[in-house]
Formats: sequence, structure tokens, C-alpha cells
Amino acid sequence: MKNLFVGNLPFSASETDLRALFERFGAVDRVSVITDRETGKSRGFGFVEMTDEDAATKAIAGLNGTEIGGRVLSVSEAKPKTDRAPGARVGEGARRGSQSSGQRW
Repeated sequence: MKNLFVGNLPFSASETDLRALFERFGAVDRVSVITDRETGKSRGFGFVEMTDEDAATKAIAGLNGTEIGGRVLSVSEAKPKTDRAPGARVGEGARRGSQSSGQRW
């Protein structure tokens, strides 16, 4: 099983569209287009899990750099998700530190 990252997706792309695109290379187990929590709109990237590693390698070679819907796809093997503290946001500590010291941006 191989998990692939698909970046620079057209914002109109659905999970069905993404599945059809990758199924040309082999069996697709799972597809997810990442959406914004507040608006529900696509964030322009997603993940495709393929059951066969050879098919996934062919999909990367065949789709990376391909133009779809006016956007050039970025397809690669997904990197493992890193752990973050619950509720923490990137840069949050820096903002708090600058506010408490009286500095303004």
C-alpha cells in the first residue's frame, strides 16, 4: 500500500475526479480531497492510497507535472504526518511572546 500526495489540484476537483485520474494506473483504495474547516471548499490538495506500489510509482511518473484544469499537478509519495501539540497552531508561540514583551509588528 502506498499513500500519495497530490498538490496543486484544481479547486473544483472532487474525490470522484481524483479517483478516476489515478485508477488509470491501478487499483485505488482511498481518496481524500482536503477541505477548509470553515468554508468546506477544497484547499487544493489531497491524498490517494493505492494498493499496488508499482501502480503508485507509475501514477507518480505519469501524473506529476501534468496540467489538469489549468493547474500543474504535484504528485509524490506522501510524507508521514508529524505530531503536534493538541490545539497548537504554527507560529502561535512567537505571537504570544511578542505581545507579552510589548513589541508590535
